[in-house]
Amino acid sequence: MMTTPDYFEFYQLPESFRPDAAALKRQYYALSREYHPDFHATESPERQQEILQLATLNTNAYRTLSDEDQRMAYILSRHGLLEEGKQELPTDFLMEVMELNEQLMELEFEPDPAAATRVEADVNSLTNTLEAGIEPVLAGYEGLPAETRPHALQQVQTYYLKKRYLLRIRESLAKFATRS
Repeated sequence: MMTTPDYFEFYQLPESFRPDAAALKRQYYALSREYHPDFHATESPERQQEILQLATLNTNAYRTLSDEDQRMAYILSRHGLLEEGKQELPTDFLMEVMELNEQLMELEFEPDPAAATRVEADVNSLTNTLEAGIEPVLAGYEGLPAETRPHALQQVQTYYLKKRYLLRIRESLAKFATRS
């Protein structure tokens, strides 16, 4: 099993959904300089290879941790919460999504700007409720004692999966907008 490197440890930062952006950038630039191939041109091929791997790790770490969605997916997958088949969503939410998808299918056959606007309003409203509900969890995660973290991660997982569903609906809506 290939384990993902611990990017937070690599940057000497605590695991967090809201890491200090300035600290993140500082670490990235410091390590970019430290692992720049030009500074290691005289070293052994093995050491140069190692430096190259560290430089790549630095780039991947920064790319992942500086993007909110990638960071969330990264933390969840490190805790084994994005594995296939481990993703249970509440039935009421799935029903809502199904209803929105049915409305989208109807729009497919009968384009109706007013109906599209209503679907968009519903998606926005669901999204805003989701965001408001998860924000305290994301903001408070870092300060949680270890034993309460799994519950918080569960909440974040649910949020993340719901957000993905809503994103797909948004993408479909965007296609209608370009057609009409």
